[in-house]
Amino acid sequence: MSAPQQAPQADGQSVLETRNLCVRYGKVEALRATSIRLQAGQIVTVIGPNGAGKSSLLNAIMGLLPSNGTSEGQVLYLGHDVAHHNIEHRLGKGLALVPEKRELFTTMTVEDNLVLGAYRRRKSGWSYRDGLEGIYKIFPRLKERRKQLAGTMSGGERQMVAIGRALMSDPKVLMLDEPSLGLAPRVMAEVFHVISHLRESGVATLLIEQNSRAALQVSDYGYVLEVGDVTLEGKASDLAKNPKVIEAYLGKHA
Repeated sequence: MSAPQQAPQADGQSVLETRNLCVRYGKVEALRATSIRLQAGQIVTVIGPNGAGKSSLLNAIMGLLPSNGTSEGQVLYLGHDVAHHNIEHRLGKGLALVPEKRELFTTMTVEDNLVLGAYRRRKSGWSYRDGLEGIYKIFPRLKERRKQLAGTMSGGERQMVAIGRALMSDPKVLMLDEPSLGLAPRVMAEVFHVISHLRESGVATLLIEQNSRAALQVSDYGYVLEVGDVTLEGKASDLAKNPKVIEAYLGKHA
């Protein structure tokens, strides 16, 4: 499957953009000259097979590559290249990542995990309690279980905590790595319902997801990443109808 990259998906200033982003682990090239773009309130998904470089893309944007990983190219956040800034700087500026493994503090309560997400948020007159109320409106179940240890929660509830913790930092860009991994269908639908409503807050969401059908249904725009290269891109609704995408990722009855 191959096709030239198209023009940016919409007019207007992007919140996040990568230009010719490359990632290597030693001599192994995981990502080649990858360019993507997100705008405020937009949900953009990147689909592709295992090993295509999807997680490497998120980690390079966030500055979380392992010690043997290097990146080249630009990571433009609000027009400024942050590719050489550390993770603390990127987090403080408004980038947030929910990793595949969620990485909660399992021996702490749900509420304590959420509060930790706001530790870099500094705004005059703002209290973390205001942030908590906002998260509890999105995830009412977390308010009911705010004193419960995170390690005793179900997989879907842990994912809600992880997303809530990231939102506590008031990000302009939220990156989600396989949010439906290991979730029951009903819980997965609930998580995707929340993701679809993030656009109302103006947060730009970059979604990496193995469930390509669900990802395209909830997204505005999509990229197909294969063996380190973007091979297709376009409106999510158009990709969902593309015969090549259907055959490779959605099944013949999509």
